[in-house]
Amino acid sequence: MNKKYIIAIDLGGTNLKVALLDLKYNIKDREVLGTRRFLEKEELISGIVFSLNRIIKYNGLDKTDILGVGLGLPGPVDSKAGIVHFFPNIPGWKEVRLRDALKKRIGLPVLLDNDAKIMALAEHRLGAARGFNNVLCMTLGTGIGGGIIIGGKLYRGFNNAAGEVGHLPINERGLSCNCGNSGCLEAYIGNSRIIKNAREEFKRNISLEELSLLAAKGNKSAIKIWRNVGRHLGFALAGVVNLLNLDAVVMGGGVANAGKVLFDSAKDSLKNQVMSVQGAHVKIFKAKLGNDAGLIGAAIMVKEGQAA
Repeated sequence: MNKKYIIAIDLGGTNLKVALLDLKYNIKDREVLGTRRFLEKEELISGIVFSLNRIIKYNGLDKTDILGVGLGLPGPVDSKAGIVHFFPNIPGWKEVRLRDALKKRIGLPVLLDNDAKIMALAEHRLGAARGFNNVLCMTLGTGIGGGIIIGGKLYRGFNNAAGEVGHLPINERGLSCNCGNSGCLEAYIGNSRIIKNAREEFKRNISLEELSLLAAKGNKSAIKIWRNVGRHLGFALAGVVNLLNLDAVVMGGGVANAGKVLFDSAKDSLKNQVMSVQGAHVKIFKAKLGNDAGLIGAAIMVKEGQAA
């Protein structure tokens, strides 16, 4: 059979994205649904299946045209066993055999992994991390995730749980985090915390997009908020760079769209905290593949059989 396409799914705390890609990773069709419309775990699984079947049917395809289905997921995942341990920002998921549940209902090969690892795979193969051997790729959004490339290969850790940079403790008695602990990086720079700080500063509702636009236009309050985010981020990155001796850090996700003010602050904070030898050559880049990184990475995982 001539397999021509891959179905890629990127599940986040805010959106569920489903896309059809060809074997060169070009996105041929996609749809985006709000994650929070699915109140229960079974509803979300059914939503994934329904959306997947619909995108196949709409494009006049048969399941025999599909190489496989790849999922990027927002939490600790056992990619070999196909198990979701839990999602820090989506309630009701604990030790769920998601791969088996989906394979049974859709009749296609299914591979799954943590969304930040998927993003790292995409950025290393096709994006900003191409040509670098030791890289941390970060997703900055509802949660803060990380994927680590060591020696040009995705580093998974003992039980595939490596890369949780959002849960690096940066304060012994810090803010409470959705993971159940306190002082985690995510508690300081996740988008819910940034929005909360912005509402307190501006005394009204404000989105991340507006906050970024205001900073770009020189608004001092917006600049102060983003610089504070960058300071926390750079502080945490210094620890990672000191430990792993990275040559690059790539940052994507909605928070990274703040742009220059965030990146300049993070670079300054990193430079001030990192040891001289490890910090001498490390580069910080904005992710190149944007919101499509998760979808492209999921497709790469399927084609390369990364989680098999």
